Amino acid sequence: MKFTRHARILRSQLDAAPFAMVFFLLVIFVMLGSLVYRPGVHIRLPAADNLPGTDKPTFTVAMDSSNRLFYANQLVTEAELKTHLHAAVTNSREPLTLVVQADAAVTHESLVHLTLLARDAGIREALLATLPRLVTAPGK
Repeated sequence: MKFTRHARILRSQLDAAPFAMVFFLLVIFVMLGSLVYRPGVHIRLPAADNLPGTDKPTFTVAMDSSNRLFYANQLVTEAELKTHLHAAVTNSREPLTLVVQADAAVTHESLVHLTLLARDAGIREALLATLPRLVTAPGK
């Protein structure tokens, strides 16, 4: 059985108006995308190269430039963080590693205080989260 075809090859010129409309819509989406509010706390991690990582389970705490503590994307007090640390240590089979995502403006004293809180809870190892440095192209 032979089916008849009703489709024909386009023999007229392409109209530029639909292409221009799609282009302008893409431009509008890109421009409006930068105005969208991104929830969360802005933390500028310091940049460093070739720092060690860990293969142990981690407990991640963030600290912004005004020394506020964040755990599981929630603002917590020092007392609440202590209870979360103790709960994580008791629920973990392996030793935990504290990963501190601290803003570059956080003082050394605040970082030491946070690691001492973790040590009191039973976490012996702490790492500072960093961003890798941008690599320049060879020959520049």
